[in-house]
Amino acid sequence: MKPNVILAETKAPNGARLTLVEHDGSFCIRVNGQQLMHSAVTTSEVQLGTLGCERHAGIKVGIRVLIGGLGLGFTLKSVLQKIGRNDTVHVAELFPEIVAWNRTFLAGLNGKLLNDPRVKIIEEDVKAVLHRAKREPYDVIILDIDNGTTAMVKHENHELYQQRGMEVIAQALKPGGRAAVWSACPDPAIEKRLKRADFEVQAIPAKLYATAKRSAYMIYVADKPELKPAPEKKKR
Repeated sequence: MKPNVILAETKAPNGARLTLVEHDGSFCIRVNGQQLMHSAVTTSEVQLGTLGCERHAGIKVGIRVLIGGLGLGFTLKSVLQKIGRNDTVHVAELFPEIVAWNRTFLAGLNGKLLNDPRVKIIEEDVKAVLHRAKREPYDVIILDIDNGTTAMVKHENHELYQQRGMEVIAQALKPGGRAAVWSACPDPAIEKRLKRADFEVQAIPAKLYATAKRSAYMIYVADKPELKPAPEKKKR
């Protein structure tokens, strides 16, 4: 039986130990020994990127996409496959170490995608990026932060999923824009908060792996309404 090999590790702000582990050609990131993401179980991450971009892909040129959380790069991969040559993807990743792991240990997985000219890596908390985006909003915002709405890495990540966080996401999107939020389980509270922020929301089940009989996760797809045209003035 092949052993688990710890390739690298770092500490989260709450003191949790993040480790990059390789086993028989597969990779996973663990938090205090608990699996956070795995390269053999990526169906929902790919679906997240596809759902996030499908409203704009092939219809609009020069779209701007924000991905919150790099992880093992599978959401980024699906986004790049969906968008065009003249589009842009910003990836906000809190941990510089995870970016470095992708460029080194994970270069043969998805790490080389970081060199795609459409990609810009922002080593920063996505909440700060979202606040700045009010001045230059995105067409698409895709969030797979921590363990979804059940934070494992950083307690403050809960803030992003509260009502104020949903409103910040709405302000960071252009009219007609789309947000896609990954959740480790159905979360009716998130759906309600998105609706209160004036989004049109779909809750879409996502499988752990493609051949799974049941869906373990949930992706919340939230569309921001288009601007309504100003009413024409009546002629006197």
